[in-house]
Amino acid sequence: MNQPLVGRTIVITRAAKQSEDFVQALESYGAHVLSCPTIEIRDPDSFDRLDEAIDHLYGYDWIIFTSANAVEFFLRRLVHQKREASDLDELKVCAIGTATADKLRAAQVHADLTPVTAKAEGVFDALTEFVGGVQKLENLNVLLPRAAAARDYLPRTLEAAGARVDIVTAYQTAIPADLDRGRLSAMLAGSADCIAFTSSSTVRNLALLFDTHDLSRVLKDLTIACIGDVTAATAKEYGLSVDIQPTNFNVCELARAIADHYQGK
Repeated sequence: MNQPLVGRTIVITRAAKQSEDFVQALESYGAHVLSCPTIEIRDPDSFDRLDEAIDHLYGYDWIIFTSANAVEFFLRRLVHQKREASDLDELKVCAIGTATADKLRAAQVHADLTPVTAKAEGVFDALTEFVGGVQKLENLNVLLPRAAAARDYLPRTLEAAGARVDIVTAYQTAIPADLDRGRLSAMLAGSADCIAFTSSSTVRNLALLFDTHDLSRVLKDLTIACIGDVTAATAKEYGLSVDIQPTNFNVCELARAIADHYQGK
């Protein structure tokens, strides 16, 4: 394989337990990868709302998963509640993107809908087309298991169209307790060429760590890569100029976009 990232050091901020595919993809292009997760995925403070939704699955028309994390934590709780993945067969299932759909497929859950554009706007547009128009969204009962903190675009637009949306917390994100700011500072001030952000939370948490709303000085001279336009918009809010963004929003495409950026340099 062509290795345009030989001699390049890429810092990744993805959660440690979820970074293997990203690391492997970058290394396949010859990169030296420094993993410094600014995010950790944890259980929610309470499972009460999620358990209640699982107990009443028959009341929903659709369940929408907006991340692979949502799939993992939802299915784990489903099993805890003595239910099976096959209980989702009676619902229509939407996966926001291919990684989320793959997670469902591994659990033998069929995704009826996977939008072309892996973001909330893409979900709304694809769902609207699937059901036959905005007017057909009225009175649909939708279950949305997701992170404790997430964008409100999807539930807001669905509710505006007349759907009933139950938002339940399946997991939460936090700054890793063992994150060493001094080590991170040394990394960023050292030989790193590029830093890659895979969610808005990875950007925000880095800003929190350095107690700043302007990351441009912290990340001075580093190339900024973002997995998609939502993350890129957050990066811009924190003073960053985004240099790299893939067309398809997944880590393998992000690794490829980084490689393409350095090709021939």
